[in-house]
Amino acid sequence: MSEVKYELAHVGINAENAAQAEEIATLFAGIFGLNVKVGNSSVFAGKAVEVMKTPYLGKNGHIAMAVADCVEAVEDLKARGFEVDMDTAKYKPDGTLNAVYLKQEVAGFAIHIVKKA
Repeated sequence: MSEVKYELAHVGINAENAAQAEEIATLFAGIFGLNVKVGNSSVFAGKAVEVMKTPYLGKNGHIAMAVADCVEAVEDLKARGFEVDMDTAKYKPDGTLNAVYLKQEVAGFAIHIVKKA
């Protein structure tokens, strides 16, 4: 198996509601000159900050790590003793694993593995 390369994709912040999520994302956008993009469940400030409209996994939010192949990353993480929560798995229409969370939080953040865009 080849070595999996993990890259920081974005940091997710849990907000209490949609209005607070937009406020937080707009503040980040203003500080760093980023665009705000409102989605169904979150608001992005650029590609670096995702603010969830309702609290989701992780006490504080999540840290998303991008990989070329999510299945390979799951195998790598399991082989190194980390538990992956397959109940959180998201798949593309063709059945390719696109995202999944670890069961363990780190410093109050869930760890989200996502396929590179």
